[in-house]
Amino acid sequence: MKWLRKRRPTVGVVVPAWGVERWLPATLDSLIAQSHTSWQAVVVDDGSPDRSGEIAEAYAARDSRISVLHTQNGGLGAARNRGAAVVEGDYLAFVDSDDVLPPDSFATSVATLEASGSDFVAACLLRVEAEPPTGRGVAVPPWMARMHAPALTGARIAERPEILGDVFAHNKMFRRSFWDRERLAWPEGVRYEDQPTTTRAFLAGRFDVSPAVVYHWQIRTDGTSITQQRSSLADLADRWTTKRMALDSVVAHGDDDVTRVFMTRVLPGDLWVYLHAVPGCSDAWWASLREGIVSLWGPDGLGDSILSPAMRLAAWLVTQDRREDATRFVTYVLGLDGRPVPRTPDGAALDVPGDVLAPGSVPPERLRLTR
Repeated sequence: MKWLRKRRPTVGVVVPAWGVERWLPATLDSLIAQSHTSWQAVVVDDGSPDRSGEIAEAYAARDSRISVLHTQNGGLGAARNRGAAVVEGDYLAFVDSDDVLPPDSFATSVATLEASGSDFVAACLLRVEAEPPTGRGVAVPPWMARMHAPALTGARIAERPEILGDVFAHNKMFRRSFWDRERLAWPEGVRYEDQPTTTRAFLAGRFDVSPAVVYHWQIRTDGTSITQQRSSLADLADRWTTKRMALDSVVAHGDDDVTRVFMTRVLPGDLWVYLHAVPGCSDAWWASLREGIVSLWGPDGLGDSILSPAMRLAAWLVTQDRREDATRFVTYVLGLDGRPVPRTPDGAALDVPGDVLAPGSVPPERLRLTR
């Protein structure tokens, strides 16, 4: 009697590509090197102005599991959606074309989902950047490690609402039936399209949380990636748009505890990047930053947030429209080169020099470390 061999689950992979001729070969090489070999991938040439499309076609000629879809430029969200519409598989994964996969990435995620039956898995990633002093080196970001430990199986969002801070598309694998059933798609025409969709997925499904590293996030140090251009007005406008989209989904979910965690620990998580850009910003950018903070959190809504005490103070100065004070204070903080702002002798409050913020110009409660 012959035993029937169980069919290996297939993974459909979407690789959007625009202006990545320097990095795409390494991405596709890491795809071909996967120990789980039952996959098919579509490289979406999003109207790339360089040789990305040609490189993808050369790989497709060598490996029948790779196909290429040439489209007019529509941005990352549109490219992902176009790829998801044509790729097939039991599972669905998204890989950015300037990153790489460790060899057991698919095998690890597929095994997790086959064992759990969950709708998707959110695993860990490795941040890969130049070594200091120009970069941060290679490590799992500490906040990422905290969110992904301990492991969870078949969880609902109320069990770990902080996982909403894992906004990445590329460290997740989705069951295709779940993706289609929930009609998930990436927002088009805006940057930071990951957060609204991953938020919807976490709210809708059962998911696994894994500390396994399944993705190597390559950080460009040349400033060419979209998310490295935070000081532009268009970037800030898109960030407010996607934050509001995610918040709308959380509020509609109707769990007060989840909403509280999202508002205090998730939504403000990257706000420090924008506060650091206050010195030298344009009038329009300042107005957008202030309007966004006030509309989402109110004039005092960031007092209990995950932001550092210094950045909570900076955000408050923004809400009060104290631009000169905010500029001086943020410039002072940046000049500390990562060292904390000095504390008062009892250690309970920030001790800001008088030439940065005039004595008595800030209410004492704004300087306290905890409120």
